[in-house]
Amino acid sequence: MFCHFMFSKVFTRVPRRWVSTSSKPWYITTPIFYPNAIPHIGHLYSLVTADIFARYHTLKNPSRPVCFVTGTDEHGLKIQKAALDKGLPPKEFCDGISQQFRKLANEADVDFTKFIRTSEEAHYTSVEHIWRQLDRLGLIYKGSYSGWYSITDECFYTEGQVLHIAEDGNTPARTISKETGATVEYSSETNYMFRLSEFREALLKHYTSNPNSVVPQSHHAHLVSLLQSPLEDISISRPRSRLSWGIPVPNDSEHTVYVWFDALISYLTGIGYPWPDSGMSKGWPVDMQVIGKDIVRFHTIYLPAVLLALELPLQRQILAHAHWTSSQKKMSKSLGNTTDPFQAIQEFGIDSIRYYLAKVGGRFQDDVDWSHVQLAKHDKELQTILGNLFMRITSPAIASRMAPASSDIHNETFVPLLIASKALPSLVSSHMDRVNVADALEAVVDVLKLANKCLTDAVPWKSSPEVARASYDSCLEALRISGICLQPFIPRVAAELLDALGVSSAERSWNHGHTGSLGNVVSGVRLFRSKS
Repeated sequence: MFCHFMFSKVFTRVPRRWVSTSSKPWYITTPIFYPNAIPHIGHLYSLVTADIFARYHTLKNPSRPVCFVTGTDEHGLKIQKAALDKGLPPKEFCDGISQQFRKLANEADVDFTKFIRTSEEAHYTSVEHIWRQLDRLGLIYKGSYSGWYSITDECFYTEGQVLHIAEDGNTPARTISKETGATVEYSSETNYMFRLSEFREALLKHYTSNPNSVVPQSHHAHLVSLLQSPLEDISISRPRSRLSWGIPVPNDSEHTVYVWFDALISYLTGIGYPWPDSGMSKGWPVDMQVIGKDIVRFHTIYLPAVLLALELPLQRQILAHAHWTSSQKKMSKSLGNTTDPFQAIQEFGIDSIRYYLAKVGGRFQDDVDWSHVQLAKHDKELQTILGNLFMRITSPAIASRMAPASSDIHNETFVPLLIASKALPSLVSSHMDRVNVADALEAVVDVLKLANKCLTDAVPWKSSPEVARASYDSCLEALRISGICLQPFIPRVAAELLDALGVSSAERSWNHGHTGSLGNVVSGVRLFRSKS
């Protein structure tokens, strides 16, 4: 609950129209990760998911730049406590952990264009600028606030958002967030408040007019339902006596900007906000935000309300993915059930890890249990359908039997493969444009499996020269097109495959799936290294 003076303005206007896509980069972000501990598989999942879409859009439209922002959210009580436990100043503690997130992105072949840290001076400038704008608009006021506070989630919850659990044997009574399961404690503070309540109608109009603005669809439906009821104003500061590690509130050194408010603004900082007086952004609005499902409220209600207040366009699409779990429990640093992504990459190689994350977790709707057994199975599958196929079709046993390339050869065995290969780029695009990474990747897998079957059925190593030639030409074309389509998912192996096929760097964009050609094929190339 909170106390404040009356304010009559209600923001009902729709956001400013988006600029044309030809005049701005395609802009994508990951969550700004909270570096109170080293990264886990969940962080890698967000990074790889965003990278898949970034690479896909680069290939689809090479003339349009892609702006890809990731980084670390370095303020707040959790960081303050974690640094204290390590006996380090908060900034020094963040320097070390933030570097681990950057290292993970690099080892995962995540091709970001900007790694932002909220402890940077440029971000302080951005937050202070927005705070002053909102204050000038009368959207910030000082009020007393009482509610259930979660240190883990760094936010307050209302009575309706928490669950009271009675004492059970050796387990004491406790109160938790319904949304995240985090423990909460009742707290009363005098904070600065943001008039979120004034934006409900504009937000509802935006989401009902844009049904694909939040995916999967279940999150959009829940959001629209939530916006049928009034929104409460929210706290956007903490007393400095409780939280010293953060951005000071402009003109009030006794308060610190709330960490979630600070973090959400990083998506604007990442593309140079505040912009020059012309008001022209070189990237906004963000075209896709990849987030975890536990922070939907912050990105679909809080940030859009701030954007509406600033008369900036809202995000075009928010992808709220599910979680990777361990024994059906969310991986969490506090629970100690996380999987070390660096160890997994070292054991299997990054392409197999990306393949597993995309194929198993790429529908985003339901939580997926991380399994070392299943990861090994997918690693073997990828090597079999891709690596072994290339080795088989370029083997001397086939090369020595082939008819000349100039022969007019037609073999019914390979007609279905040629048809499927030709249709593959469009099919993968249709799935990607519907934000279904798993089905997009599965479409490539289906073509590779068909190529393997056709090769086995044709037995070109002991058939006629004409069959050997048809096998060679058809399978290499299937590999060429598959290699182009695999670039967003497994970029390292895809590049090695296209190199081995002699495909020039100028013929690797999405359109070349239909129009490109092979070069000098190098036989005997091992696309996958043996595991140590």
